[in-house]
Amino acid sequence: MRSALISFLLLVTAVSNTMTFAQTPEEFAQAWDDNHVSDKPASDVRHADLKGYLEKLNGMGLKVGLAGLSYGGREIYQVEWGKGPFKVFMWSQMHGDEPTATPALIDMFAFLEKNKDKIAWVGEMHNRLTIRAVPMLNPDGAEVFQRRNLQWIDINRDARDLKTPEGQILKKLVDDFYPDVGFNLHNQQELTTVGSSHNQATISLLAVNGRADGSTYPGFERNKRICSVMAEALARFIPGNIGRYSDAYNGLAFGDNISAWGSPVILIETGGLHGKDESFLIKLNFIAFLSALQAIVDGSAEKAGMELYESLPSNSSGMIYNLIIRNAEIVIPGKSEQASVLSDIGINRERRRAQFIPPVYVRSIGDLSRQKGLEEFDASPYYVVPKEGVMRRGVLASFLFYKKSRVIDFDSEEFEKEAEPDGIYLFGKWVKPLE
Repeated sequence: MRSALISFLLLVTAVSNTMTFAQTPEEFAQAWDDNHVSDKPASDVRHADLKGYLEKLNGMGLKVGLAGLSYGGREIYQVEWGKGPFKVFMWSQMHGDEPTATPALIDMFAFLEKNKDKIAWVGEMHNRLTIRAVPMLNPDGAEVFQRRNLQWIDINRDARDLKTPEGQILKKLVDDFYPDVGFNLHNQQELTTVGSSHNQATISLLAVNGRADGSTYPGFERNKRICSVMAEALARFIPGNIGRYSDAYNGLAFGDNISAWGSPVILIETGGLHGKDESFLIKLNFIAFLSALQAIVDGSAEKAGMELYESLPSNSSGMIYNLIIRNAEIVIPGKSEQASVLSDIGINRERRRAQFIPPVYVRSIGDLSRQKGLEEFDASPYYVVPKEGVMRRGVLASFLFYKKSRVIDFDSEEFEKEAEPDGIYLFGKWVKPLE
């Protein structure tokens, strides 16, 4: 730990008089817009797509090597860039359905390689840092878009047991490299919020301590400062949408253990932002990575305060839904003699690849006045009829809407044919929008 701090301070001292140019977060965003290698939504990237990306990096001159094989026999790769003494290690998609950082890493390496002879700080970084990264640690899970590997083990809970080949590979790479700092890259639920607000936590950060007693140390404090740098950069694009991930110690997780083994880790969790697609989230990761690395090289990471990071509200949940239908008078077909129920309906969608229509479920029925929907609709003028014929938590969210001014025989088995609905909500979309 002490040697890592010394190497970091020597790095800062060595470059303090040589840096002549740094880039702003806005310039990083523009660089991504102009030159990113990734060309499809992150959730649609499979192992073959990753290999195509890596072939492009290899063609640019980057070192791409085989790190090992997954349980299902798929290749796990490591990319390396730079030749300096300060070591950075990054890994993505140890959960197969958490893909955003994988193409962001590809785009980051492409930017660095293309600009090492063009931009002063990138050239300095090439001389001062060695960056290694594993994009898509869990290629089997990524292939079927599931969290766990094909043994049905959560790789991120295998740091001690090492029963997964993927976990064994990660442990060996860390042990062989012994990085000064690690970046553990994940996705979180898109309905995670910043504290008790209704703001989506689009990015959440955590300087991972790695000590069960919570005691501090230099590498941990340095990472807090780096998190402050990233938070400040990201706030230019997502003000109010940056949170702090739970710092509860987990003795089975890789982040906690790698920190405990002497390589303090920063966790980046990507959530969602209503109205923005996956490419925007990839770009945010790209901005965060380059802002952090630039700050390490130009010394601003050492000068930054920890206060911004420490002031970030902790993640929360249960405050938002994808859709809330307000004031719904619910009528069950064939049971219209029963009193209809006036209620709010909270609806959420499941995480799926971009190319697929995600299933959408009823997640709450009742008073949701404290919650907010990313989309909301006031159903006061309508009867709301569940197309499934039942209304309970967990059913598919499919609804027919009929104006209350109409006379409808909801007890008729053919009522839907006899009376065309005024609106239809099906598979998470308004198949027939309401006026």
